[in-house]
Amino acid sequence: MIRTLKQCPAPAKLNLFLHVTGRRPDGYHLLQTAFQLIDRCDYLDVEVRDDGLIHRCNDIPGVPADSDLIVRAARLLQAHGGSSLGANLTLHKQLPMGGGLGGGSSDAATTLLALNHLWNTGLTRAELMQLGLQLGADVPFFLFGENAFAEGVGEELQPLNTAEDWFVVLEPGVQVPTPAIFSAKELTRGTKPVRIADFSSDAKIHWKNDLQTVACALFPQVDAAIQWLSQYGQAKMTGSGACVFCAFADETAADTVLKQVPDRWTSWKAKALSRHPMAQKLGSKNIWLEAGLTLK
Repeated sequence: MIRTLKQCPAPAKLNLFLHVTGRRPDGYHLLQTAFQLIDRCDYLDVEVRDDGLIHRCNDIPGVPADSDLIVRAARLLQAHGGSSLGANLTLHKQLPMGGGLGGGSSDAATTLLALNHLWNTGLTRAELMQLGLQLGADVPFFLFGENAFAEGVGEELQPLNTAEDWFVVLEPGVQVPTPAIFSAKELTRGTKPVRIADFSSDAKIHWKNDLQTVACALFPQVDAAIQWLSQYGQAKMTGSGACVFCAFADETAADTVLKQVPDRWTSWKAKALSRHPMAQKLGSKNIWLEAGLTLK
């Protein structure tokens, strides 16, 4: 029995566009978005325990262990699968919190993937996605295994082929609280719905982030980063912020821009991924092969 998995990747995502198309009676917003996996990751080390305890082994500033999504994910899977085993979890953070990159959701998804494997829980992709939805609307995407066109509150997913771009990402130096963006009176909530075919065919639609205008008004640092990066292409914010990005056709172009970024911002480049990198880590027993996907 495998007892440990080291350096389990939890990749970031970018929202290539994000439209708010309505609002449900329960207050949740209806969205349409294109999720893009990139090769910038947090990493998780997982070790099986026999005593049933879930223990986070390292401190993460501002995140108490009991409220950490990796701990909550482990406990949720443990309860759902009826496992008597526990786990030591060590999370190596690289993705900024409050950055719109889905770091916490991705960490939770990787926890579910790793422990489903180590504990031999045997849940399918669909079952893990349903479980992950209890932790957050973005978690099912990271369990989906590939880039996706998303609708609903973000949980209705269809596979999406995207360009093999490189991205320059800027961290404006602020954390943007998602509730503040979605509760703003100024938020546009009636963007006309689009179809996945429109995105795939590059139809003449302004692929924007409806949350960006609100975030820029509340956090001038986000606006400044977008204005600077817009010199080099169509820069936009990802998720509810704060990170902004711009796509480039090759690594050389991304490197050229990266060298120009002012010192006041943390910046980095990332490559588009077509598949979740945990597929390689889990090998022939990963849930996406069970779902019939060909993972390169």
